Formats: sequence, structure tokens, C-alpha cells
Amino acid sequence: MVLKKLLGSKATRSLTVVSVLSDAKRAFDGGNRTRGLLLVGVAVLAWKWTVLGMAAQGIVKLLRRGGSSASSPA
Repeated sequence: MVLKKLLGSKATRSLTVVSVLSDAKRAFDGGNRTRGLLLVGVAVLAWKWTVLGMAAQGIVKLLRRGGSSASSPA
């Protein structure tokens, strides 16, 4: 019950949306327009469903970590 109240609070939703939009800006700056557009869409949905935004950020972080380790020389 407490977790549901925390995730549904306006402050948590706002923080999640700002964080997802920050990831979208980073994607656009890095030249990844598709990922940036997807994250903007997720930011819109994250206002209603906070968990969706948090899950998307986790996936982006995993993809970013996997991409950086794969591009580094052995």
C-alpha cells in the first residue's frame, strides 16, 4: 500500500518523466533518433504509469552498458 502511494505521487511521476526525458535528450545528442523518439513516447506514458518509465530507464541503461562494452577493444 505504501509503495503504491509512493509510486502514484505527483513528485515521483514528475521525477520519472524528467529522468526519461533526460535519457531521450542524451539519445538525441548521441545521434540515436529512434531511441530518443521512443523515450519521448515513454515519458508521456510514464506520467500515467510510473513503473513503465522506471522499467524503460532500466532497459536503456542495460542497452547502453552492453553497447559500450561491445565497442571497446579486447
